[in-house]
Amino acid sequence: MTPPRISKEDYYLGIAREVSRRSTCWRRSIGALIVRDDQIISTGYVGAPRKTRDSLEHGRCLRDHLGIPHGQRYELCRSVHAEQNAIINAARAGVSLLGGDIVIYGMESADGRPIDAFPCFICKKMIINAGLVRVICSTADGGSLVFLVDDWARAWREGDILDDKRQYG
Repeated sequence: MTPPRISKEDYYLGIAREVSRRSTCWRRSIGALIVRDDQIISTGYVGAPRKTRDSLEHGRCLRDHLGIPHGQRYELCRSVHAEQNAIINAARAGVSLLGGDIVIYGMESADGRPIDAFPCFICKKMIINAGLVRVICSTADGGSLVFLVDDWARAWREGDILDDKRQYG
């Protein structure tokens, strides 16, 4: 009897989950990977910029310390988002993202509970401009959702960015 084979989406989400374990965010552990032509071309996790101290090294989350709610005032966060780091890491390696997919897995840092790992507005704009095609996100119920980047761009042309219902925070 042949054991069941997992889907490609579950395979890539499992790898993104492992990437998320490198996160240095006090609140959330998020990992992202970019796949093009069925090959992983870049990964990223939530963490402070290279050569700087992260929240774990500081012993606290700066936004928690300042009383800032989740999903607000990202400019005060020490970390770079996983999606941003995956895009940046591809650029550092000189790898094109055009036509690729990004896979995002997220969980609570404290207890490992899965979360809806939907990109924030800043990351969505970067994903659109990077030329990615699909976004595969883990969900709090242990499943996943797939978004088409063209659908985001179309929705924002017809409505407004603030009308987007599925975002982090």
